[in-house]
Amino acid sequence: MHHPWQARDLITDRRDFLRRCGMGFGTMALGNLMQSASAAQKPLPGTPHYAPKAKRVVHLFMNGGPSQVDTFDPKPALQEQHGKQISLDGRKTERPTGAALRSPFSFKRYGQSGLEVSELFAHTAQHADDLCVIRSMTADVPNHEPSLMLMNCGEGRLPRPSMGSWVTYGLGSENENLPAYVSLCPGGMPIKRAENWRSSFLPGRFQGTYLDSSIQQVEDMIENLRNTQVRDARQAKQLDFLRQVNEQHLREQQHDPQLEARIRSFELAYRMQTDATDAFDISREPQHIRDMYGPGNFARQCLMARRLIERGVRFVQLWHGAGQPWDSHDDIEDHRRLAKECDQAIGAFLTDLKMRGLLDETLVLWGGEFGRTPVVELPQAGSNKGVMKGRDHNHYGFSVWMAGGGVKGGHVHGSTDEFGFAAVDQPVHVHDLHATMFHLLGMNHEELTFHYSGRDFRPTDVHGKIVTNIIA
Repeated sequence: MHHPWQARDLITDRRDFLRRCGMGFGTMALGNLMQSASAAQKPLPGTPHYAPKAKRVVHLFMNGGPSQVDTFDPKPALQEQHGKQISLDGRKTERPTGAALRSPFSFKRYGQSGLEVSELFAHTAQHADDLCVIRSMTADVPNHEPSLMLMNCGEGRLPRPSMGSWVTYGLGSENENLPAYVSLCPGGMPIKRAENWRSSFLPGRFQGTYLDSSIQQVEDMIENLRNTQVRDARQAKQLDFLRQVNEQHLREQQHDPQLEARIRSFELAYRMQTDATDAFDISREPQHIRDMYGPGNFARQCLMARRLIERGVRFVQLWHGAGQPWDSHDDIEDHRRLAKECDQAIGAFLTDLKMRGLLDETLVLWGGEFGRTPVVELPQAGSNKGVMKGRDHNHYGFSVWMAGGGVKGGHVHGSTDEFGFAAVDQPVHVHDLHATMFHLLGMNHEELTFHYSGRDFRPTDVHGKIVTNIIA
């Protein structure tokens, strides 16, 4: 028997459609939802399996892989063994590595919980008693592409819907005039581009909407948002006519899912003409709020995220930058610059959510697709600068943290070995992280399914265990 959610749509393959339209709604300028579609066609809020602790998710993505031993997992043994060979217990690194490399950053305890946090995240650490740090995360492989897909889509190799798509599929949208799922990345796109927020075999309206948050003018950020030739009543009449033509065409095509998804994206673009301009315009914030977040692209993103979730956006993902900025192969000191670009904004974001009573119902996730080795990466011809101060990729053990949304604050779950290389106590696979997030959102990850290609798929495939002891 199919899950009731499956009645929304049984969709065939739309990968070609996503390849053409995956960059969001840059060309959307048609449609008119002044004339409402039927209730079955709207992504209205769904019904959770049980009372949720969180209503929405904000994912602070440090793409490239931040080092756990330089941020949230201090290892005194690295200081003691610096420059010496240490045992990796037969585990292989992606690139040649050498001796132990101590962290150049100091750690201190914060809050009543005494949570240890690196100097890199001193602003974030002011919320130590709100943070639930998982120090025993594991992934599958030490490569960016499959690890990004695993963290975002629950599968490193095969096409699967992103977590944001699953969340909006399961819970729907609280604001029909804005996308339910927004992905903000300044200056371009991350590795794997739109595959990170794809809907895959889920209905196309559940894919993420990508925006370049470094663009200052809102109407430039969202291309073709407004019709400069026809406005107001004339535009409404014109688009109403196009809606009727589109509906007739859709019936003739026997409700082709790709066509239907495109029509809905046009309709959303029309509705966004007012709401999007307001939601993304941080100049409407008081100066003291903007000063609290600080300068730079990540600060803009965090402030946009707060404005979006206030308006009912279900899932917001904030990438640090295009490509893989946290990929510090050559010199781990580069983490200082990267943290400076985002730490103040993250601390301000958590403060702002608490002031507005939003943190309890907002699940905030921070982390990358994996961590980094506690040993130094050795120079290689043509692949790095020959400076032996960097760290290689590490999927055996790394850290993420969550805040709000029903998690235990001031709590540390699990641990890595004495050097921070591999999870040894209460390991948490990415599938387990996802299962726990869905649980906090009121959804059973084993019952949230979609029938496709003869099989009932779920967000965690056949994996995932809820990490119950991080739940408040």
